[in-house]
Amino acid sequence: QLQLVESGGGLVQPGGSLRLSCAASGSRLDEYAIGWFRQAPGKEREGVACLSRRAVTATYADTMKGRFTIVMDNAKNTVSLQMNSLKPDDTATYYCAANRSPYSTICADGVGLRQVEYWGQGTQVTVSS
Repeated sequence: QLQLVESGGGLVQPGGSLRLSCAASGSRLDEYAIGWFRQAPGKEREGVACLSRRAVTATYADTMKGRFTIVMDNAKNTVSLQMNSLKPDDTATYYCAANRSPYSTICADGVGLRQVEYWGQGTQVTVSS
């Protein structure tokens, strides 16, 4: 059973950067497609970024392109989300998620991970001065 744990959230000023990490236990993360999602208070959960199995394909939501980067670290069995040029609108709880699909199309450009089989518990990111 795959278990996901996010870390790296916190308070950052507008224009700053944060690096979130999604660590796995129970399995190798490169055997899964990994997605990052976020949910702000009063809003629906939205896809942020997605990395297909074995990091073949990376996709991003339109508002994150050029600011966020999703990266797999096989040695640490983690997937990170590097977030730059943060804005107050990026304030949300960020979740990582996984799907066992071997197909790169599980990651949709502008949407993220199409289907989720496993969720992490989330980490809070607050962008404020």
